[in-house]
Amino acid sequence: MRILVVEDDLKLADYLHKALGENGYVVDVARDGIEGRRLALDGDYALLVLDIMLPAVDGFGVLKALREKSRLPVLMLTARERVEDRVRGLEAGADDYLVKPFAFSELLARVGALLRRGATPVNGSASTQLRIADLELDLVSRKAQRAGERLHLTAKEFSLLTLLMRRQGQILSRSTLAEQVWDMNFDSDTNVVEVAVRRLRAKIDDPFKGKLLHNVRGMGYVLELRQ
Repeated sequence: MRILVVEDDLKLADYLHKALGENGYVVDVARDGIEGRRLALDGDYALLVLDIMLPAVDGFGVLKALREKSRLPVLMLTARERVEDRVRGLEAGADDYLVKPFAFSELLARVGALLRRGATPVNGSASTQLRIADLELDLVSRKAQRAGERLHLTAKEFSLLTLLMRRQGQILSRSTLAEQVWDMNFDSDTNVVEVAVRRLRAKIDDPFKGKLLHNVRGMGYVLELRQ
């Protein structure tokens, strides 16, 4: 799942980007309200983590613009402890509220709770259940299974499989996978993508009949059921 974090505190933004990424989410970061508003309205996100005190346009302004067009779940962050501020955020359409400083474990729990409510991004295209043949993925419970057998995936393997399943039938280049899953520019000298694909294939394909994850020579990888 892709999450948008709108936070102008560089240290906190970088921490959330890294920590959420380590828990299997794909994270984009905006550092002011104008960029955050643009990404929230135009992007395909499962959740928005939104700070209130932002330059250019504050969090309330971003939330107001978003609620005119979308029911994207919003978790608001603030250093303000006044009840009035929390009430204002909730009345403006925020789904939850977290006061700084906070424990990351609490933020992670609140993120999971919001995603379990089943809300979808603005275009309504997101699904929390993905399937191809007998391979199933639950994005909320973060469980994968094939032919009824539980698959034990690492966080990165789960993110990689999510991307492949969302775009099943499409050939994805190594550079696309590196950018989307590892948030890095592809370096031809690294084999991180090949190693990850090989390990994922060993879990989702090797023990089963009917191979799903295929190499396309010179182009990349595709997840599809071939007859």
